[in-house]
Amino acid sequence: MISLDDFPKVKGSLEENVPLNKKAFFGTSGKAEFLFKPADMDDLVFFLRGLPKGIKVTPLGMLSNVLIRSGGIDGVVIILGDWFKKSFVEENVLEVGAGISCSQLSTIAMDHELGGLEFLMGLPGSVGGAIKMNAGCFGSEISDVLIECETIASNGSVRWFKVEDIKASYRSSAISDDSIITRAWFRGNQNVRYSIPKKVREVAEMRKNTQPYGVLTCGSTFKNPTGFKAWKLIEEAGCRDISIGGAKLSEKHCNFIVNDGTATPEDIENLGNQIAQKVLEKTGVKLEWEIVRLGKVNTRL
Repeated sequence: MISLDDFPKVKGSLEENVPLNKKAFFGTSGKAEFLFKPADMDDLVFFLRGLPKGIKVTPLGMLSNVLIRSGGIDGVVIILGDWFKKSFVEENVLEVGAGISCSQLSTIAMDHELGGLEFLMGLPGSVGGAIKMNAGCFGSEISDVLIECETIASNGSVRWFKVEDIKASYRSSAISDDSIITRAWFRGNQNVRYSIPKKVREVAEMRKNTQPYGVLTCGSTFKNPTGFKAWKLIEEAGCRDISIGGAKLSEKHCNFIVNDGTATPEDIENLGNQIAQKVLEKTGVKLEWEIVRLGKVNTRL
């Protein structure tokens, strides 16, 4: 049985049996067996290189696109803190820590009169998580503006990826699940012929008007299958009024599952699975989860 005493002595915070409910956008979550927040890059490298053999490492961002089952996550969950939220701008290149939010990155670009990153105001998560899943909205993806990113593997080795090396495709990349994205470089456009602040406001307003806002939700539940819109398939399958426990579909956008405040992670996952099954039976199209599901099912529930 591994205890806190088996881990390297770090400058950052290392805790055991940590609830993640307050961090999760769904408002419900299992616990992290261990949670580490590194003080800086050196602290992170030192920690990973001194980990007990065989312990699993799970990096998490802002939990904006993650559902953690009630049984929690075994091993070490790593969440980047303030040191990984720094930013530097030189000419049209933005260097940011991966812990910074996509909306903050959009604002930084706007403040430096750099265009092309306005769409990031529509993404609720962190830069690291967005790169890992090649997140996007309103016709753009983060790989469209990414130059390079820095990662650290679970064994403590540091590696840099050019954007072409991550093999970005629709909602996926070649970056491994246990690699932690720590820093990234983006290219802005210095010569746009439109008002950047106006476009940022338009993106924010579009998100507010077309997606559930101010509720417990975690973004699009399913990816859009090739040639289809997930929300339309869900509607055609007659799923709009389905609910399980405290989990239901948003009235504003039926590809968003919403927690009314009483849902368990299992309610949410079971609702998603039921919807996918009904869509398959009705339309013959298989829906693939966009939300990342992690952790163990609590068999005592």
